[in-house]
Amino acid sequence: MKILYFYQYYATPKGSWGTRVHEFAQEWVKKGHEVQVVTSIYSKSDLTATKFIEHQNFEGVDVTVINVRIDNKQPFLKRVFTFLTYAIMSIWYALTAPADVVIASSGPITVGLPGLVARYLRGKKLIFEARDLWPEGAIELGLLKNPIAKKLAYALEARCYKASSLVVALSIGMRENIEKRFPGVRVIDVTNAANIPLFSKTAPFENRSILDAKKYAIYTGNIGPVNNSLWLLEAAKILQKKGRTDLKILMVGEGQQREYIESEISKHQLETLHLWGLMPKEKLVGLIQNAMVSLVPLRGTPVLDTSSPNKFFESLAAGIPVIQNTSGWMKDFLIEHDLGFTLDPNDPVQLANKLIELDAKQGQLSEMGQRAMILAAKEFDKDFLASKMLDEIQNSIQ
Repeated sequence: MKILYFYQYYATPKGSWGTRVHEFAQEWVKKGHEVQVVTSIYSKSDLTATKFIEHQNFEGVDVTVINVRIDNKQPFLKRVFTFLTYAIMSIWYALTAPADVVIASSGPITVGLPGLVARYLRGKKLIFEARDLWPEGAIELGLLKNPIAKKLAYALEARCYKASSLVVALSIGMRENIEKRFPGVRVIDVTNAANIPLFSKTAPFENRSILDAKKYAIYTGNIGPVNNSLWLLEAAKILQKKGRTDLKILMVGEGQQREYIESEISKHQLETLHLWGLMPKEKLVGLIQNAMVSLVPLRGTPVLDTSSPNKFFESLAAGIPVIQNTSGWMKDFLIEHDLGFTLDPNDPVQLANKLIELDAKQGQLSEMGQRAMILAAKEFDKDFLASKMLDEIQNSIQ
């Protein structure tokens, strides 16, 4: 089977971004299928390109790079421009690339455009992968305000779902949301995966001179309002006020609020907050494994309650309990399996107090971590989930 995959954020483990498409495509190639990914350049990816269109190959996966750069620091309108540029350029491949099935992986919802072209102009089977509820999320967060733009975005979303032989949602919450709004659409959930061999194998802890093992909470990812980064900043201030400078919050990433947080660290001479830049996922493993807990913060909104962050799965695979603050499926999952804690997204005092409490309960954290590692290996293994998605695709196009 020839699979054409439209996805704007392709990365390998050498980058600082999710590797779902890279890992799934590799597994499909191993099973004898041909995969072409059409992508662009993301600031957190390891991909680079010297030409406007460049063809690369990663362990049998054919990757076509459209050299349009996406960065979370870009103003919203500029990001929309890059999304549209990618979508328009991708239409050429939707019209010409060999394919038995086409996958469009959103967000943004504009990725659906080349998928729809392949569906309606070439008669190809379309699989739509919903990574988040776009445009609902952008509207809820106040990023998309124009009434006409909202209507167009919702219309495009509806067409993408209805035109698809299968919709693959990345969480139970997303699947339930789509099923409720589009009852005639076939939807399954295939969560984000974890690279079990990478995250479960003990990695070197190269930062002993800066951090003490099991005395810090780690956050990796975008530093900005969607990820509730100021919640972590305020909790660090509270830890310092309480005299608990032995406990640290480590933030690893880039984003809109990074400079502000850096200025606050300097202004308040915070010893309880470390802010580090992006690093390859391979180098993150040791840092995650030696943390007391992993932080998965998001703003408290209904759409974000359906999120499926890579860091959630990778932390569990590394044997580290999770602290998060959504009210959706992650909360239910942590309660069901006793793998972490859900806190109020608007209460940094609660976070600071929880870290102090857990510092005195390292045995409990260790037990949680052992359960997390076993469960992750069973339910979130990348090869298992890649095969699950492939089987569903094959069933849907027969």
